[in-house]
Amino acid sequence: MSEEKAVTSEDKGVDVPAQRSAGDGTPAGDAASREVLLKVTGLQKHFPLKKGMLQRTTGAVKAVDGIDFEVHSGETLGVVGESGCGKSTMGRLITRLLEPTAGKIEFEGRDITHLGVSGMRPMRRDMQMIFQDPYSSLNPRHTIGTIVGAPFKLQGVTPEGGVKKEVQRLLEVVGLNPEHYNRYPHEFSGGQRQRIGIARALALKPKLVVADEPVSALDVSIQAQVVNLLDDLQRELGLTYVIIAHDLSVVRHVSDRIAVMYLGKVVELADRESLYRAPMHPYTKALLSAVPIPDPKRRSAKSERILLKGDVPSPIAPPSGCRFHTRCWKATEVCKTQEPPLAALKTGHQVACHHPEDAPDQVPGEEITAQAREAIEIVEVRKSEPAAEEPEAAAQESEAASEAEAQEPEAAEPAADGGAGSSGTPEDNPKE
Repeated sequence: MSEEKAVTSEDKGVDVPAQRSAGDGTPAGDAASREVLLKVTGLQKHFPLKKGMLQRTTGAVKAVDGIDFEVHSGETLGVVGESGCGKSTMGRLITRLLEPTAGKIEFEGRDITHLGVSGMRPMRRDMQMIFQDPYSSLNPRHTIGTIVGAPFKLQGVTPEGGVKKEVQRLLEVVGLNPEHYNRYPHEFSGGQRQRIGIARALALKPKLVVADEPVSALDVSIQAQVVNLLDDLQRELGLTYVIIAHDLSVVRHVSDRIAVMYLGKVVELADRESLYRAPMHPYTKALLSAVPIPDPKRRSAKSERILLKGDVPSPIAPPSGCRFHTRCWKATEVCKTQEPPLAALKTGHQVACHHPEDAPDQVPGEEITAQAREAIEIVEVRKSEPAAEEPEAAAQESEAASEAEAQEPEAAEPAADGGAGSSGTPEDNPKE
């Protein structure tokens, strides 16, 4: 396996703009003039469960159960949530790799919900997907040139200068050497394979790219390279992204707006800065409480972590009403019976909650249930003490050990070892 080379676009003479600044979380350019590139309405995907010799349908896994959102041209929509909430299924639905059970998908104003293979073939030029696993998404029997050049062959497109020249240019754009054209996937590292997948997705110059966990299988150092590459390519080529991820730090870095999913539903949709500054849905607040803050100045600070008790309900039989009410500390009786709609608040957030955080209750006067009082556990995360106090503590321990050694010379050493092992372990590793 070849080593990961730090080959950048600048080294190859490709003009790549600077990385997008944090800004205020809004897409670049005039938002009012942006057209809706993708519109999803009431999208559902139920996988049937069949049993017996006759394979009778006994139920269904409701992976995606009615979601609505829009993606504007040139923006990045991040989708986050727990494993099993339907993020990847949603990505495959909007690219029509899966057939929807119900709902409507519009791309550039055209309904593509039930287009067949022949109808979707020309649409594939404008919609591409970057898959999650860079090891299984590349055919090990094909060379890199064949893999990246496959879209041209399938679409019957002959680029200027020939397929080989265009594939080598794409490899150069994503930070690989053109000499890699005749190599095989097993000769590359994980980060290089993901770059090959990105090059294949960009071959036909698409308008929409759906990236399903593009950095989850990569090392942290390689994650930064791939994320920055996606950001640079968006500025250079004017791409529109739907990035599916579970790493909230990555989503915050690359997204303009963020959708939070729970059990097949979108529970909150807002711009990046607003969502991280003041989350409205209790589930979003619990997710953000788990994000570590890499700030040395907060070393001695204390923070609270919201631990949700219980497991995520089964998508085969989701709870009635609000699907999060079984794990929510604000749940009332109305949450058990009525499903909250995804409504826009005055703050600009779209939230599906009867009792949103830092906002007036939609159903005032309701009392929380007994189950809600025990739904979560607040854990105080203690940071390590300043280093200045450590020498003093070490001096006290050394002095105590010296006194014990003077009183019992023969048993001093075993007692010191035993004392360190018995008293130090519970304090250093407390049980959660």
